[in-house]
Amino acid sequence: MSLLSQHRHPGLNLDHTDPETHRQAEETLFGFWVFLMSDLVLFALLFATYASMLGATDGGPGPRDVFELSSAALETGVLLLSSLTMGMASIAMKYEEAPSRLYVWLAVTLVLGLVFLGLEVRDFVKMASDGATPQRSGWLSSFYALVSTHGLHVAAGCVWLILSIIQLAVFGLRSEVKLRIMRLSLFWHLLDVVWIFIFSVVYLGGLA
Repeated sequence: MSLLSQHRHPGLNLDHTDPETHRQAEETLFGFWVFLMSDLVLFALLFATYASMLGATDGGPGPRDVFELSSAALETGVLLLSSLTMGMASIAMKYEEAPSRLYVWLAVTLVLGLVFLGLEVRDFVKMASDGATPQRSGWLSSFYALVSTHGLHVAAGCVWLILSIIQLAVFGLRSEVKLRIMRLSLFWHLLDVVWIFIFSVVYLGGLA
């Protein structure tokens, strides 16, 4: 058990490049995973609410009337690409002594996150202009609640990315900075997983 705890924890393995930070990460990242699981409970409740409201359109527009699969697919591609760039940032943090590549990958991830948010806001504006506002029906209320909550999480992740870049510039690759970026990486990847469920259940399911 002691050997297992020395080399494995729920996050990026830094054992061979930074053993001290790796040791600190065991408790820190485990605690953060517990927080993420509690966040998943929130999304599970929103998914359950959405499923129960699928037919509650009150004579208003339904999924086939307001969804554009091409736009949702583009948002999915952008967010999945940002997951790749966040992974590249984690690799750069692990193996690069200078943080130059880490800066680049974090910045690219930030840009992709902002692009995703811009596309999502564009969709909301178009839906609202077509009369598909949250107060129109129970289904639309549940849709906006679910997708907007995910969008707020992405916005929080973008703020976190900005703060991480600033902290990296001020403090360098200290253990505290690495641990915060490791937590950010877990948070960001989880948002990508949640979006895959949103794309599959809400968009693909609604247009099936």
